[in-house]
Amino acid sequence: MVNLNNLFPTALGFSKLDRELTEQELEFIETQARHSNEGNTTSDNRKILQSIELTEIREFIEDNMLEYFNSVYAPKHDVTPYITQSWANFTEPGQYHHKHAHPNSIISGVFYPKADREIDKIYFYKDGYERIKLPTDNWNQWNSESWWYETGTGDLIIFPSNLTHMVQTKQGDGTRISISFNTFLKGYIGSDESLTGLHLGEE
Repeated sequence: MVNLNNLFPTALGFSKLDRELTEQELEFIETQARHSNEGNTTSDNRKILQSIELTEIREFIEDNMLEYFNSVYAPKHDVTPYITQSWANFTEPGQYHHKHAHPNSIISGVFYPKADREIDKIYFYKDGYERIKLPTDNWNQWNSESWWYETGTGDLIIFPSNLTHMVQTKQGDGTRISISFNTFLKGYIGSDESLTGLHLGEE
């Protein structure tokens, strides 16, 4: 019998806000000015998590982002991720969120102020050319080109920014609302001795 191990896996982080969103938080998000995106609409505000109305949500995201970063990367030097941009996405029935990744970012994530776990999902994709492609009767995390996860209100998903993802056509009633964010690093990365040293935020 063969024993299978995961080698060089892609780490996804999952967490959930331990309370319901307040009426004030939801109203603030839902009344954001927005413009058309490919498949849905997105907020004009590109730093929505910096808003004082979402302070507790930002702190929840930052705490989980830092735990993800330290667990996955385990940095040797003093380096910390920080949120560079954040924005709200609004997806109505019949709309979708196009397939994409997040350039100029290290870690990205999605928080769901409003989503229905029974019907809402996020899809992730494995990029890269496969020289040999075999049909399968049993899709799994090794042979699949895509994989989806259910998403519900209060959920947070964190992932590497280069991981391609999308949302298929929205089913059911109501608006699906998500807040996406990108990050970068401040501190010391690489190594001066190996000529890869980079002191971010310093000359």
